[in-house]
Amino acid sequence: MKELMRTAVAALIVAAAGSWAIERASSQTPIAVVPLPAQGAATEGWAQLADTKLFYRDTGGDGPPIVLLHPATGSALIWGYQQPVFAKAGYRVIAYSRRGYYNSAPLERDKPSFGSEDLRQLVDVLGIRRFHVVASAAGGSIAADFALSYPDRLLSLTNSSNSFGLRAGPIAEAAASIRPKMWNDIPPDVRELGPSYRALNPDGVKQWIGLEHKALVAGEARQMLKNEMTEAKLAELKMPTLLIAGAADLITPPSISRMIAAKIPGSQLVVASEAGHSVYWEEPDLFNRAVLDFIGKHAK
Repeated sequence: MKELMRTAVAALIVAAAGSWAIERASSQTPIAVVPLPAQGAATEGWAQLADTKLFYRDTGGDGPPIVLLHPATGSALIWGYQQPVFAKAGYRVIAYSRRGYYNSAPLERDKPSFGSEDLRQLVDVLGIRRFHVVASAAGGSIAADFALSYPDRLLSLTNSSNSFGLRAGPIAEAAASIRPKMWNDIPPDVRELGPSYRALNPDGVKQWIGLEHKALVAGEARQMLKNEMTEAKLAELKMPTLLIAGAADLITPPSISRMIAAKIPGSQLVVASEAGHSVYWEEPDLFNRAVLDFIGKHAK
C-alpha cells in the first residue's frame, strides 16, 4: 500500500513538473519579426578631421546627444532600428562610419590611427561637449578606449556584444577559448546573427547582409587603441555603464559580459534571450528599451 502511494505521489510530482514546464515555456516571449521603422529626417555630411574625412548622419535637435558606434560588419547605415526611435524619444542621434567604412575615407594602413581620437575630433567638429555613446561589437572597443581617455566627455557608456578591447587576463583568455578556429571562414551572417533570428526572419537576414556588403570600403578596417585594455582598467570606468549581451552570441556570451560587469563599478547587464552577436538588429525593441531606460536616468 505504501509502495502504491509512493508511486502515485511520484506520478503527481512528474505530472506537475511537466505541466509547470509546459506553462512556463508557453509564457515566454519569443523573438519577434520587427519591421524597420520609417526613418526620420537626418542631415548627412562629412566631418573633416586632421588627417581624414568621416561620413555621418545627424538627426539634430536640442536633446542630449547619442553617438552610435557600429560593429565591424556595419557602418553608419546599420542603425535603422535605433536612429528614428532614439530621435523620437527626444535625443540628438549621430551615427558615423569609421575610417575604411561606407562613405568615409579609406583606412591607410601605413598611417596608424586611433578610433577614439577620430571620435573626439568628430564630436568637436559637431560642437558636442558631452554625450551618450552606444556601441556594438568592434565599436565597443573604441567606445571603451574613449571612455578611459576622455571620461569627462561621456554621460554614459552602453556596450553591446563586446569584451571592451581586453587582450590579456582571465576574461580575454576565456573569450579566446570559445572562439572557433575557423572563425574567419564562417559566413558573417552566421557569426553575427543568432540561429533563432535566422530561422524566423530570412528577409531581415537579407537586409542585414545587404548592409554588411556595403559597409567596408576595402577589406577589414581595424584601428588602434590608445589604452592597453586590462581588467584593472575596467575599474577606472566611473561613468554609468550598461552592457548588453545576446544569449546566443558565439564569442561574447552573457558569461563573458558578467565577468566584465563585475569589474566595472555600478555597471548593469541586460541579456537578450535569443539574440546572437547583433542584439541591436535581432531584438531591437529590447535593445532600444534597455538603452532608453538606462540613459534616461543620466540624460544631462
